[in-house]
Amino acid sequence: MARIHRSACVDPGASLDDDVEVGPFAVVGAGVRIGAGTRILAHATVEGPTTLGRNNVVHPHATIGGPPQDKKYRGEPTTLEIGDGNTFRECVTVNRGTVQDAGVTRIGDDNWIMAYVHVAHDCRIGSHAILANTTNLGGHVELGDWVILGGCTQVHQFCKVGAHAMTGTGTIVLHDVPPYVMASGNPSAPHGLNSEGLKRRGFDADTVALLRRAYRTLYRSELTLAQARGQLEAQLAELDAAGAAPATPLPPSALGQADALRLLTAFLARVERGLVR
Repeated sequence: MARIHRSACVDPGASLDDDVEVGPFAVVGAGVRIGAGTRILAHATVEGPTTLGRNNVVHPHATIGGPPQDKKYRGEPTTLEIGDGNTFRECVTVNRGTVQDAGVTRIGDDNWIMAYVHVAHDCRIGSHAILANTTNLGGHVELGDWVILGGCTQVHQFCKVGAHAMTGTGTIVLHDVPPYVMASGNPSAPHGLNSEGLKRRGFDADTVALLRRAYRTLYRSELTLAQARGQLEAQLAELDAAGAAPATPLPPSALGQADALRLLTAFLARVERGLVR
């Protein structure tokens, strides 16, 4: 059964699986569903409607599932959905969604969200991301898998940051950051491919070389975005026709050439705020 400290406040309308831990002076509200192995540490707060999966850790003074900081919010029963294995460090705040969007904020699995990070309403975060201290996400922001945001990164509402992208400390993101790209500055600008991160995740040398060429097409060819997309989609069609596959099996964190390029072209097709330049 759940281990609840005698000083904690757990609403009767909350549902806690076996092996959940709720620490001293923690608060768990009505409409909260917590999966097995999750720990809510001292002085943390989880408000509902919120679902926390298995083996998450919520550190002291974090507030998970609070109402959106949106003046249009009128108390609608919007939600927060969190997967498994996430860490929320001290004083993190994660807000529920709004009815102006899908009504839900979503966070995937195995994310590391460091102290004083704010995740606003209607954000969608993939899995295996790292958000360093004092990073702030505006409403409706999307982060892909394996994104790393350096400390004090500020992401404007509605921006997208693609999978395997990385920002430097103090970056101000006002436009979309494509997958695999390193960006930094105020406003953010591209500074090459996150090749070291890709190698660490098991991307083979041929795939990294392909993505370097894609980066040059996107940023150094003086093509418009539409023209660059056309070239990249033509390259993808050639790869698909050839049916190329990696010479050796790749780890789950890596992609082969066709899938890696497909991830980039699919992202570019959804750009709405322009790209970092």
